[in-house]
Formats: sequence, C-alpha cells, structure tokens
Amino acid sequence: MDESSRLTQAAEQEDIKIYKDEPMSRHTSMQVGGPAAMLARPRSIRELVSLVYLAEKNNFRWMVMGAGSNLIFPDEGYQGLVVKTTPDYAGVYLDDEGVIRAEAGAPLSRVAALAAENGLTGLEFAQGIPGSVGGALYMNAGAYGGEVGALVRRTCYMDSQAKLHMLAPQDHEFGYRTSVFRKKRGSVVLYTEFQLKPGDKGQIQAAMADYAARRREKQPLDLPSAGSVYKRPEGHIAGELIERCGLKGCRIGGAMVSPKHAGFIVNCGGAAASDVIAPMEHIEETVFAQTGVELEREVRVADHRR
Repeated sequence: MDESSRLTQAAEQEDIKIYKDEPMSRHTSMQVGGPAAMLARPRSIRELVSLVYLAEKNNFRWMVMGAGSNLIFPDEGYQGLVVKTTPDYAGVYLDDEGVIRAEAGAPLSRVAALAAENGLTGLEFAQGIPGSVGGALYMNAGAYGGEVGALVRRTCYMDSQAKLHMLAPQDHEFGYRTSVFRKKRGSVVLYTEFQLKPGDKGQIQAAMADYAARRREKQPLDLPSAGSVYKRPEGHIAGELIERCGLKGCRIGGAMVSPKHAGFIVNCGGAAASDVIAPMEHIEETVFAQTGVELEREVRVADHRR
C-alpha cells in the first residue's frame, strides 16, 4: 500500500472525507490551477490536527490553505494533500470582554462584521478583505492604515509534528505583510483571539461603508483575481510603477493586468495558471529594468513538485 492509500484509509477511519484529484481552480479566488492529488476540509481542531499528523506519519506532502484569495496553484496542480480550512472550520465567537475568537478558516470580513454589530472598533479596515483569519495572520493583512497584528491577543497554532502551542502577542513578530508563521516552517494557525475596544456603532459602520465604496471605485472586483499582487516597495506604490512602465492592460491568454488598477491581475475568462504567472514575471522584469525597483509578491504560487 502506497503513502496516499495509507493516508486515505487512516483519514476515513477518523471519519474525514478525502477528495482525490480535486481541481484547485474551484478553491482559489483567481479560479485557476490544476488538481491536488488529495484535498480534505476539516470541520474541527481535532480533524485539522489529525490530518497534519497523518500526513506526517505517512510521509505525505501537505499544505494548509484558507480561502485561497492570494494563492495560485500551477496548471500541474499539487502532488500532495491540501487541507482547506474554509468554509468548514470557520467558527467566530464573541465573549463578554470584547474578545473575538476566530478559527483559521473564518473569513476576516465576517470577524469585522461581528465586531461592528457589537460596537467594537479596530477591524473596520478588514471589511471587504477576502482572506481567512489564518491567512491574515500569516501575512499580517492590512489596509487603509490598519493591520490585524495590532489587534491580536493570542494565537493557538500547531507545529509540523501536530503539537499545539499558544503564542503571546509579542511573539508573533508582526511586520509589513509578514509574521512569525512565515518563518516557522510547517506551522498552522488553529485559531486566534482579537482584543477590540468599544466604539460608536454608527461611526464604525460609516467607516466600513466608506472603505467598501473605495474598494468598489478603485479595485477590479467584477473579475476573479488574487488581490493585490505585490507588496508596497519602500518609497513607491507597486501599481503606479507598473502603470508607468506601460503594463496596464497587458494581456497574456486569459489573464490581464487590470485596466482599473495595475496592481491586480485578473482572470478575464478561461485563464490558465500559466497565463497568470507569465504577466507576473513580465511585470517584475520590466519594472526592474526600467526603474531599478525589485517588486516582491504578496501572491504565493504553490510548488506542485513532491
């Protein structure tokens, strides 16, 4: 019996369903990507921990993803197990002290909505951010001057050996679009707690409405994308550099640099993953050649190889 068969059998004994050769275009916001050899959607901490433990025990390659809003799978797919926390491991809970506990697969926008409904301020900027809580912590997601790292009380995560740890605020090592989870290879966020402050409910909702209007005005929300492709280079704005280099509207196959915002690449219909990756590479080479600025990606491309 090979590794995949052993893993499937072990998962079924834990009452966890495994999907074989699952197209990853169904699971990412860019809507591209070939099949994962195996995909599972845990419904609880127990199932999530069990899947990582079983994959390690059976020497099977694995990765954990959330909403897939800044992730691209290549056309070759992924030769391993994809553990997808969204939408089944996605609980959001509020206690009497204004602390919101959110599981890894919960949409960050849902956490922001719960905070607003209860007059808690701090997460207004997260309205409209399409990612999950786990992904938001991994990259310290932010917008309009706010970042999730400033609001995190503590985080429960597991290491690659499926051992659980609790992380204090100062140990997250949050920075611009980064956190300690980028350095802890094989670490997986299980849940986090946000410590928010009481605020004026009307003002909170007004701020969220304003941010939503700004997004609709400036971002290409009508087409599939992986969000902002690049981090902001020091002293520059990535979209402005790309536009200055004449790349706005540049199209390869079914993918195009958005005419609305050059910091986005959109799927115009029927794009392959290679169509999306090619303009990214072209943008990086052109911008560096013309401006000397080296762009750093926010969007991740999964490695399909074993």
